[in-house]
Amino acid sequence: MSNPVMLITGASSGIGAATALLAAERGYDLVITYLTKRAQAETIAQKIIALGRNALCVQADVGIESDVLNLFSQIDNTFGRLDVLVNNAAILRQKLFRDTQVAELEKLFAVNVIGSFICAREAIKRMSKLEGGNGGAIVNVSSIAARFGSPLEYIDYAASKGAIDTFTMGLAKELVAEGIRVNCVRPGIINTELHAKGGEPGRIDRIAPTIPMQRAGEADEVANAILWLASDEASYITGSLLDVSGGR
Repeated sequence: MSNPVMLITGASSGIGAATALLAAERGYDLVITYLTKRAQAETIAQKIIALGRNALCVQADVGIESDVLNLFSQIDNTFGRLDVLVNNAAILRQKLFRDTQVAELEKLFAVNVIGSFICAREAIKRMSKLEGGNGGAIVNVSSIAARFGSPLEYIDYAASKGAIDTFTMGLAKELVAEGIRVNCVRPGIINTELHAKGGEPGRIDRIAPTIPMQRAGEADEVANAILWLASDEASYITGSLLDVSGGR
């Protein structure tokens, strides 16, 4: 298979799904992961195939190392290459910090931080020019919450995304000599189901008036930023944090 291959974690809906479909339109074969929403993920995979690209759909909890190792084994067996990793999978729960339980923190950081770390580690092994790869790109999906801290909503989620920002900047410098660029998008309020999952379905309506553009963003708008950072058009960009937040 000669098409470039992109792995997107958490791509059954929202930003991940939008990125997968846009990537297929731009010539990528796709590997997409899901946690529980198999039917939704398979629908995205079928849309990718309808666009004339190949799709591999894998169930994986990125916070569990064995799941990630199985994921990359399937990539090796199916495509034999990897060109772009998009670390998108993440979870959140809206609550006051003083009500947070240790088990919740452990799960959130396992998925949002350690999961991205493990996926990046395995991607490096396949993309690094020092290990026989062709180079590539890693795009981490952080959040504008890393700048604001998200008081009264989800400080733990914001802190996990702050870790992703730091990870992006450090890893970018470490991998320059290996032909791998590492960048990050930081979405603001985006019109996806994440807000309902977090516990407040009406959050977009509440927050929208505080955004300079006076609206939430759409998943496609974040997908465009991700695909640009992954492309040769961003060939001189690494270690950057790109806010996609309507001016917030």
